[in-house]
Amino acid sequence: MGKFALLFLFLFFAGIFGALFFAPFLSVLVYQLVYFINPDNSWWSASIPGLKYSFISAILMLFLLATKYKELSLKASWKTHPCFKWMLVILLMYFLMFNFAVSLELHKRFTYDFAKLIIIIFVAYKLINSEKALDACLWVYIFGVTYIGYLAYSAGRNADGRVEGIGMVDTGGDGNMTAAAMVPALVLLIFMAWMGNKKVKLLAVFCGIFIVNGVVLINSRGAFLGAVVGGMVFIFYMVFSKYQIKGQRMTAALIIIMGVFGVLYLADEAFWSRMETIQEVDDGAKSGSHRIEFWMATFDVMADYPLGVGINGFIELSSNYLPEHYFENRSTGKAVHSSWFQVLSEIGWPGPVLFLFLLSSTLKLSHKTKQFLLKKDHYKAYFKVIALEGALISFLVAASFINRARSELLFWLILFVAVSSNIYYLQANNQKSVPKR
Repeated sequence: MGKFALLFLFLFFAGIFGALFFAPFLSVLVYQLVYFINPDNSWWSASIPGLKYSFISAILMLFLLATKYKELSLKASWKTHPCFKWMLVILLMYFLMFNFAVSLELHKRFTYDFAKLIIIIFVAYKLINSEKALDACLWVYIFGVTYIGYLAYSAGRNADGRVEGIGMVDTGGDGNMTAAAMVPALVLLIFMAWMGNKKVKLLAVFCGIFIVNGVVLINSRGAFLGAVVGGMVFIFYMVFSKYQIKGQRMTAALIIIMGVFGVLYLADEAFWSRMETIQEVDDGAKSGSHRIEFWMATFDVMADYPLGVGINGFIELSSNYLPEHYFENRSTGKAVHSSWFQVLSEIGWPGPVLFLFLLSSTLKLSHKTKQFLLKKDHYKAYFKVIALEGALISFLVAASFINRARSELLFWLILFVAVSSNIYYLQANNQKSVPKR
């Protein structure tokens, strides 16, 4: 049995034991471990027992919630955070689309998967009810995408200059989707490298190298933009915020210099050649070209199907709304290539509105959290919340060019922001102590 297989099995069963007898939030770490490692798709999968690892971890979370519901609800109530009602409304819209979906069977299958995700997010919110639990979840996420970066390094690029076939189960091995899941970790690592001790700083640099190298090898333009925007959001606060810690601006300058030199060192000619095509829209034969034409076609679809066409509906109907040259030598339709237009096509005009309500309600309470932390002089927690917001923004930018509106990581990033509002603000309003800096 290989070292990765042994390590995975040890962490999996140790996490189950720890969750049952020590800390319930460890069950969330087990779920994250399975999600990012994706053992069934690993080269060492033949060395481990053929268990339903994801199912086991999900059942473990549900069991712990059921047995400790009253205790957990005292620290984390679904009613106090508005994002959860919008998650339920969006899920309800997908169920209502059973009556209008063009590809009904696929729509039902993926809607049930989406429902499972929402349930997991609800459960995780109650289990992650302390700063310690949140930090552990963030590190497991970082380690998970570091492992994916290692896989990208080991696999190398294919004949098309991309890395495919790696990543979480819900990416299907798609490089763009995998890279989009990796870039939010870079924003979090900026915070870790700044606020952590020497060991944490070194660990942040180590993980950052593998993640950046993985993103470079995958050659995803959307992920590159997401990393730049998300990172600059956080660094902007570091530089221009009136709330300063000693050496803050100098640290920000050092991070920028290290980031630029790191990218210049890791990026090769193939990477820069692909990044130069970000604004290229005149060659529909190239991957990612003419996305704007796909987006505009969504409005034509909505004119004929104002209630939406359900999951996979745009792909099914795309040949009726896009020029023929997009379908030469291919037997399947075209995706809309944007999470925003994805929800528009799948659940109609209410889709983007509900999606924005979900995001705005999350960020609105997060803003109140930041104001509360500033009043208490909890600057470290304040910048951690900003880092979580920057991570979410980085994913949203990357997801603006791919269909990821129902992706696990998007809802986990929303969850992390929501959890930070709970432990730093909502719990304090319920006469709970604010975690120390």
